[in-house]
Amino acid sequence: MTPLILTLRDYPDQRLDLAPMVPQLLAGKTLAEIEHIELQTTRQRVTAADVFRIRMGDATHIRIEGSGDRLDRIGERMTSGEITVEGDAGTRAGRLMAGGRLTVRGSAGPWAASGMKGGTLEICGNAGDRLGGPWNGEIAGMRGGVVIVRGRVGERAGDRMRRGTIMAEGGAGAYAGSRMIAGTLLIRGKAGTLAGYLMKRGTIVLGEGCEALPPTFPDCGVNDLVAIRLMAGFVSGFSADAAAVFARPLRRLAGDMAVLGKGEIFLPG
Repeated sequence: MTPLILTLRDYPDQRLDLAPMVPQLLAGKTLAEIEHIELQTTRQRVTAADVFRIRMGDATHIRIEGSGDRLDRIGERMTSGEITVEGDAGTRAGRLMAGGRLTVRGSAGPWAASGMKGGTLEICGNAGDRLGGPWNGEIAGMRGGVVIVRGRVGERAGDRMRRGTIMAEGGAGAYAGSRMIAGTLLIRGKAGTLAGYLMKRGTIVLGEGCEALPPTFPDCGVNDLVAIRLMAGFVSGFSADAAAVFARPLRRLAGDMAVLGKGEIFLPG
């Protein structure tokens, strides 16, 4: 299967909105129709042909070559198919995804997977702040799907997360899992200060602990829970490195007791 290839002509001098370039919107379109798709910008009107050299192929698999951090909203509202980004992605990569697979070979900017409902997002580099978090004015963040980050994630990863799974093989910034409503957040490396701050429900696993936990998480001791074994099996299908966290005993903390208090944080025992 030959993919539809979009090769960036030059590094853009303004931010570009790539939300229209997803498989379900490009399916059945001719080369001329794709070339005339308008990409929203910050200053002047541009079309896809102004920005990319386009090689026709099967639109169910799109490859973006030479990508950079000014290409925003890649894979937004994607429902099926596959997008591979050879390079970095800008803000809101995979936002509101409902299906399919988005792979970013480089790093991604803030708000990746914001409001994500389904599908798989893999970021081979680092992810910016508020991974899986809500966009401005929204109540809930990620609502389903799987996110794998091979590097480090920024601050407030999983903020107000409602469902789904986020796995980071590196460390995390401050407030990881803040205000979580439900879902699972796994950080293989060390997390910054106040992980789980004001979380109501959900599960956070911190492979190398946290700089400082909120004081409102009572210690429940070292546990051998069936749920943890099931979680380990699920995670191993996406990341052997992240699954290694479960090879040793884990200590369970309950909280945040400052709010509903039905969440949990697992730390090395």
